Amino acid sequence: MGVFILVSWKARTSQKETSMVKVVKFGGSSLANAAQYQKVIEILRADPERRIVVVSAPGKRFKDDVKVTDLLIKYANASGENVKVARQAVLDRYQEIADAYHVSDSDFEQINVHLIDLVNLHHANKACRLAHFKAAGERLNAILMALVLKKFNVTARFVDPKQLGIKAHGDYNNAILDQHSYAQIEAVCSNLLDEAEYLVVPGFYAYNQNGEVCTFSRGGSDITGAILARGFQAQLYENFTDVDSIYSADPKIIAQPHPIREMTYREMRELAYAGFSVFHDEAIIPAIEAQVPIVIKNTDHPNLPGTVIEPEQNYASDLEITGVASSSRFAALYIHKYLLNREVGFTLKLLKILYRYDISYEHMPSGIDDLTIIFNQNQITDEILPSLLSDIREELHTDQLEWIDDYAILMVVGEGMRDKVGVVDRIVNALARKQIGIQMINQGASRISTMLGVHQNQVNQAVREIYREFFKNKGRAD
Repeated sequence: MGVFILVSWKARTSQKETSMVKVVKFGGSSLANAAQYQKVIEILRADPERRIVVVSAPGKRFKDDVKVTDLLIKYANASGENVKVARQAVLDRYQEIADAYHVSDSDFEQINVHLIDLVNLHHANKACRLAHFKAAGERLNAILMALVLKKFNVTARFVDPKQLGIKAHGDYNNAILDQHSYAQIEAVCSNLLDEAEYLVVPGFYAYNQNGEVCTFSRGGSDITGAILARGFQAQLYENFTDVDSIYSADPKIIAQPHPIREMTYREMRELAYAGFSVFHDEAIIPAIEAQVPIVIKNTDHPNLPGTVIEPEQNYASDLEITGVASSSRFAALYIHKYLLNREVGFTLKLLKILYRYDISYEHMPSGIDDLTIIFNQNQITDEILPSLLSDIREELHTDQLEWIDDYAILMVVGEGMRDKVGVVDRIVNALARKQIGIQMINQGASRISTMLGVHQNQVNQAVREIYREFFKNKGRAD
């Protein structure tokens, strides 16, 4: 284990003396072990405006390692003698970091106590219990980060989302933010910033109206960071992760893809929806609402420019497209019925059937006699599919009904597409040259994105061909 030298740094000016505050979020890979902690501390030391620190649970230390969140899920599901083993596996991850920074046993004990309490607390149901366990990864890491920062003779305060008034509703493990949270955050932010040089906030979870823990979707620490950026009216939201920037295509598909230096909120939304995993697609909404710029940076290379995500106003791009993304998480239902376009209420009847099965749809491109509904595959199980199709066939009297389960979607995105003629033509021709069939094509009124449906076995090749068409002179393609 490495030795980390504790060196104090100059105290910050109070919030009353500066209006410049940044929210900085660190992902799991940035906090995986003591060595990564040291990099985080150096990043904080480099900029006195980085006052609000949002942390994820410790991630993987090496390729085959297990994330702390997954260890906590294992702990939640353990029984008998395995409970102690599972708890110790979680505790060891935090102990490793605490020992490197000489955190006292008495201070560290609160982490051990919280882990023990998890199995003893009463929970409303299994989903509630699981949310409590998962949230512990971020909570304990925020407590530990505050303790470590204090070793550098600065005031650092652990702030639970409940203190900030971050509330959510819906599923315990896929919660949605209550919009009233912002007023509460704004009400307490000045006092909190006056009391400590750093506010260390656990990401990923909030509290419902019953005071129970609920988590955002996986990767939800990004959401917490964006919520605080809006609530504190931050100058900037910096999101530190394990990549140098966002790239124009998935590096797993394209070798050394073109880095994106600047992009707009809506470009990020479109690309994140179709598979860009660097930044949580829901997290951009609070930033958009407050017009807070976002910077994606690498914890290992913090001096690199990273990627700036910013408002559309005054944004200009010399590229036809900014990026191409793909996802194979979709399935499609093709419906054919003659004179469908003249049948009043057809779509309403269809939506009512989906409502009965608690199913939402992603897209619904249509023609005069046909309609395609695109779903997230996870919503429709093998158990409900036969009865769903039967109800649609009987109630809508369809002429043809086809379920397509090997469906993938590509998003070709770029603000530059609005002012360029022939972009869609180039996309189609690039795929045609490799005999890649297009199952669906759709372009929104904004003209900044084109959505294409292809078979799953052709999706990676489709990404390569589109990338080559638009970036062949801007990066090396496979």
